[in-house]
Amino acid sequence: MPVSSTIRDRCRTFLSRDEEIRYVFPALSTGPPGMTSFLVVVTSRFVRVLATRMLRADRPVSVYATYPRETRLGPLLYGPGPLIEVGPMTLEIDEEYAAVVCAADAEVFAPETLPPDPLPDL
Repeated sequence: MPVSSTIRDRCRTFLSRDEEIRYVFPALSTGPPGMTSFLVVVTSRFVRVLATRMLRADRPVSVYATYPRETRLGPLLYGPGPLIEVGPMTLEIDEEYAAVVCAADAEVFAPETLPPDPLPDL
């Protein structure tokens, strides 16, 4: 299920004005700091990991970590579900967000592999 515009708006409150959201996806920590829900927000400038409320993964409450946009999210590892490593954290994502991770990495590390924008005037 795509991340709703409501969740994106909630995430925007933790970003600076000059950051444009490129990708957002939910993730679950599988190691330290324990089983915790996060929203990973890839912007035009940073990769931000937002902590969420307990039992409310759609409500970010703080910026847990910030990394440069050039931070590679993949390659995807596989355990019980797809896993990514962001800094020292290992995060599990739903299978449906695997393509989002690949697109976020391709945008920085292999832009020539991205398909052309089908609606460039929007």
